[in-house]
Amino acid sequence: MTDQLAAAPSTSAGSLRSRRRQLIPMLEIVLFAAFAVAPIMLENYLTIFATRVLILALLALSFDLIWGYSGIMSFGQALFFGAAGYGVALVARDLGVASIFVVLPAALAVGLVLSLALGAFLLLGRHPPTMIFIALGTLTGSYVADRLARAWYYLGGQNGIPSIPPMTAGSYEFAEGRVYYYLAFSALAIVYLVCRFVVRSQFGLALAGARDRETRILFFGYQAQRLKLTVFSLSGAIAGLAGGLYAFHDGFVGPHMVGVVLSTQIVLYALLGGVGTLIGPVIGVVATEIAGFWLADSFPEIWPIILGLLLLVVALFWPTGLIGLVVSEQERIGSFGRPSLPTRHVDSGGDNGAA
Repeated sequence: MTDQLAAAPSTSAGSLRSRRRQLIPMLEIVLFAAFAVAPIMLENYLTIFATRVLILALLALSFDLIWGYSGIMSFGQALFFGAAGYGVALVARDLGVASIFVVLPAALAVGLVLSLALGAFLLLGRHPPTMIFIALGTLTGSYVADRLARAWYYLGGQNGIPSIPPMTAGSYEFAEGRVYYYLAFSALAIVYLVCRFVVRSQFGLALAGARDRETRILFFGYQAQRLKLTVFSLSGAIAGLAGGLYAFHDGFVGPHMVGVVLSTQIVLYALLGGVGTLIGPVIGVVATEIAGFWLADSFPEIWPIILGLLLLVVALFWPTGLIGLVVSEQERIGSFGRPSLPTRHVDSGGDNGAA
């Protein structure tokens, strides 16, 4: 009888934990379902705004892949985003090529090659680099690119490159609105699935191990720095894809796309939503951009101050981000195949029953 009483709360607690473990997949399904139907209910100007949100979510996803799962603090993620934007803008302006089958692969390639080169410099030294070294190195890269873009006449200087022709597929042009929204949505959904597969694969587990205990991963024979370089390059390719989509959506690229301000903004997106969950930074982008949109309309003089204070409050009092309010720590971090530990009150109940 005592055993049955002890087993009852244990089963109940197990069921509760099982239900809580399903929260992230539920959030993913609800959020992407909302994305899928949003243009049906939104006016055209809001659909254009929502398209930018999806592209920025793609960029935030690239940051979470390296910071949340690999422990690589990049303060220069805008470098790959903006460089790819400039690259496809030059291809469209100077070569007259705007085909989606050329410019999006080109944007991916620019982000991949640039991140591979910068990552090799920062990560493949004789000794493992510190987090501060990587953060300052990527920050410097973003700052240098910003100054170069502002000073180089070929890149349009302070004015950037305006009037980029629309992206095409044959004779069809991707104009801003619903069509471009679903193009951005498809890119985000595909990249999200790829990232989900990567972080749950053996490669992703090795990355998480290198993030938490790098010496132990080295002991098991993994080359931790090469693993980090691989995911850093993948992240740069995703940021490059976002930059290509952004350039053709707005029809303009400028120095702000490669600068430190946008790089810092991406970090804030991830911190607000919750790092290490993939869906957290997407939520962070949606929450920040909607709050900014509403505040700019309601308080046009002081909205940046209010938004900054809100972000500061969240960072101080909810370090796990918005997703930490509803998702347990075990689900966010993952059990990596380990069985769930019984809760303390269940143990004490069992002990009392035995006594």
